[in-house]
Parts: sequence; C-alpha cells; structure tokens
Amino acid sequence: MAETGETAAPAAEVKMQVLGQFVRDMSFENILAQKGIKSEGRPNISVQVALDAKKREGAENQFEVAIKLNVKSETETGETLFILELDYAGIFLIENVPDAQMHPFLMIECPRMLFPFTRRVVHDLTRDGGFPPLNLDTIDFVALYRQDMLRRAEAQKAAAPADAPVN
Repeated sequence: MAETGETAAPAAEVKMQVLGQFVRDMSFENILAQKGIKSEGRPNISVQVALDAKKREGAENQFEVAIKLNVKSETETGETLFILELDYAGIFLIENVPDAQMHPFLMIECPRMLFPFTRRVVHDLTRDGGFPPLNLDTIDFVALYRQDMLRRAEAQKAAAPADAPVN
C-alpha cells in the first residue's frame, strides 16, 4: 500500500478520574418512631432524583457532580413512615471531552460512577434507621437526561413570546 503522506491525527482519549466523593448533605426522619404509627403491609416508596453539575473554580478540568435523592415511604393509608434526603457529590477530573459533549457527559457518565456509592448510603441509612434496607433500582441516567432536556425545551417554548417569529 502506498502512503499518501496525510495521516489523521488520533483523537485524544477521554480521561475521567474520580478525585473524591462525599455526602454533602443528608437527612433521615423516622416518622414511624416519632409518632408511633403502626406499619402493616407493604409501604409505598417514592424516589425523586435530581442531578447537578458545575465546574470547580480555580481548578482546570475539574467538575463537581451531585446526585440529589428524596425518598419517602408511606403506609397504604398515606401516613409517612420515613423521609430520606441525600445529596451525594463527586469531584471529577475530565479531559479531552469536546465542549459540546461536556454537559451530557457530566449528567450521565459521572452520576453512573457515583450511583453504586449513593445506593450503598441509602441501603445503610434505611437499615440503621430501623427499616428493612432499601435497595434502589438502577437509574437510567440517559433517560433522565433526555427527560430533563425535553422539559427544558418545553419550558423555553412556553416562555417565548407568542408574537415572536418562529425559525
């Protein structure tokens, strides 16, 4: 094979390193014990998930990403058994990700790295709080990201003036 003299520059490999992870904020309220509510049957558990990401000031290529969980357990009659709020964060060194792809990377790949640790904290906290350990189902961060982008697009569309020209 003859060489043409032109070679494509190899794309730099994406590098992601977890520099640290921590519980930023945590709250667990055992309403069952406080009010003496009887818990019979299977509780209803709702889990709300929010994500947050920001560039760290003064640190090149470093980002802080957080998974914020709000878990509520209720009896079949609607009485609250427990409320758990957890803000679990990680600090990441990320290199060679194009700017256009950074936001999805931060909101999908970084939470995927943090989730097993977040799940463990929830498991231990509910068990230590006097309840059967709660094992969170795996979260589809891609679907969560798409839902958030759709919600933002709809909010922007609703906020646009009605007489504004549409492109």
